[in-house]
Amino acid sequence: MERYKVILVDDEAEVIDMIEKKIHWNDLGFEVAGSATNGVKALELVEKLQPDVVLTDIKMPYMDGLELSRRLNREYPNIYIMLCTGFDEFEYAKEAVHLEIKEYMLKPVNATELSESLTNLKHTLDREREEKLNDYFQEVLPKLQSNFFISLIEGRVEKHDYERFLQAYQVDMKGPLFGCVIFHTSENHVPEGMNPLLLSMSVEREIKQRLMDQWNCREFIYMGNTLLILELDAEDKITQITDACDRFCRWAYRIMGAVVTAGIGTVCDSLYEISLSYERAREAVSYRVLYGTKRAINIGEIVPKEQIKPVQSEESRMQTLFRAIRIGDSAEIERAAHGEMEKLHKNTETMSQYNLATMEIVSGFFKFCTDNSLDFNKISGNMQNIYEKVSQMDESSLTAWIVQMSETISEKLKCARNSSARRLIVEAQNIVQERYMEADISLDEVCAVLGVSNSYFSSVFKKEAGKSFISYLTDYRMDIAAEMILNTDEKSYTIAEKVGYLDANYFSYVFKKKFGVSPSKYRASVK
Repeated sequence: MERYKVILVDDEAEVIDMIEKKIHWNDLGFEVAGSATNGVKALELVEKLQPDVVLTDIKMPYMDGLELSRRLNREYPNIYIMLCTGFDEFEYAKEAVHLEIKEYMLKPVNATELSESLTNLKHTLDREREEKLNDYFQEVLPKLQSNFFISLIEGRVEKHDYERFLQAYQVDMKGPLFGCVIFHTSENHVPEGMNPLLLSMSVEREIKQRLMDQWNCREFIYMGNTLLILELDAEDKITQITDACDRFCRWAYRIMGAVVTAGIGTVCDSLYEISLSYERAREAVSYRVLYGTKRAINIGEIVPKEQIKPVQSEESRMQTLFRAIRIGDSAEIERAAHGEMEKLHKNTETMSQYNLATMEIVSGFFKFCTDNSLDFNKISGNMQNIYEKVSQMDESSLTAWIVQMSETISEKLKCARNSSARRLIVEAQNIVQERYMEADISLDEVCAVLGVSNSYFSSVFKKEAGKSFISYLTDYRMDIAAEMILNTDEKSYTIAEKVGYLDANYFSYVFKKKFGVSPSKYRASVK
């Protein structure tokens, strides 16, 4: 270990030699870096050598030890000063105390006494160095943790290094489940006069203040977006997180004018696999072109669960194309297809390389279809010897085939999403038909039963049914109430209770709002 540096200062050279020879400096953890015969020369040495300790006499020409100590305290406050003097005078001791001198010893210097003082000083220096290093480590720890999380989501952490990094960077996230959320702030929709970077930083600050206290999570900036790595105790917790993120996005637009989209990734079993959740969160954000901005988008809700599978390494080269396929944008699909052709020509120099590359494109489509529960053979038109035929296509034919395959797959995915959404609406309508008479049935209750977030359910319900869920529930109750008013002699307050209204006056108000007349007049009008 590196030794602490000492400078000896005394106007008598033989005293310096004696001290240097009598003390086992190396054994005590020190080394004599230099010596001086007065305070002026000592200051020059201090500036040059930057010692840890200065052992100085008091009585010296030009600049005495006390003045040297004053200068050192002012200019080099981290240096430890030890005073030696042949004068046992009270004023010297008093001034030494005033200057916060660590040691005050009388000449002739006793080797045993000085060694003990140096031993104690070594412990003090070690402790202070450790405290400084620890303070510095704690200061930079958030940055180190952020870099570690970035490496995790990029998939650059090796399995054998993972546990070591967790311990070294004090990442205490036990799970048992984890997830990633990406907050994307649009740079194209910024309030007039507002700097986009300042707006993004303001959004990050509000995320820290409004969301981070609710969950056990870590926050950092990556690629201009604010990311949260979440620790979850149950998989259904992601639904509550989606709703909270959705409320934040709407708040950010209403209060700050920031167009924020939150992408919620899939839940994973290990923090080591958080890159999978991150990729799905990125995918969720990209769906804003379909589902709109200023909201949270949970990839597990918009993509059927059987379609969500880890990205295979063979697929990774075609991720731009596959992302365009999922979004369903024809222009993006065509651009991505041409991008694949550019990569094909750039990376192949021989026919064997070209044939291998075309086989990998076909294989990529096959794996993508398999992972998304689609029939590759049916989509490709049951083409016989497809690998051979594709490798023999010219550039324009191959480009057209890639575009045609991509658009067909995209349409199949869209149908699967629509089918999933329609199933969700039917289930919700069934719940209404079975439980409309319950006064406490609500949007939150239905979403909890279906296992989806309020934001996603409200969005797809209105899109499919043409009205909000609350409007649908109200209309269904009012239609049942109208039938009961016409077909029974029951009082309005009884009918109100039977369709889920505990307040008869409020029931009458809602009924009149829908039918234009009160329940009693509605009954009288058909008699």
